[in-house]
Amino acid sequence: MRTTITIDKDIIDDLIRETHVKSKASAVKIAIESYLKKKKIEKIQSLKGKLEFDMTADEIRHYER
Repeated sequence: MRTTITIDKDIIDDLIRETHVKSKASAVKIAIESYLKKKKIEKIQSLKGKLEFDMTADEIRHYER
């Protein structure tokens, strides 16, 4: 999908340097994917202590689906 956005040149330059890619599109894609992954992890971490789970780690490892 093609989208036009305006991003400060310094930010794009830093992003390209940090991601070690050559294209702006690739750098932005990596940044978006990284951000979304971070948010998903934060969402899962926010559930800590809020869910009841009665299986041990050993039971999970040997669980038959």
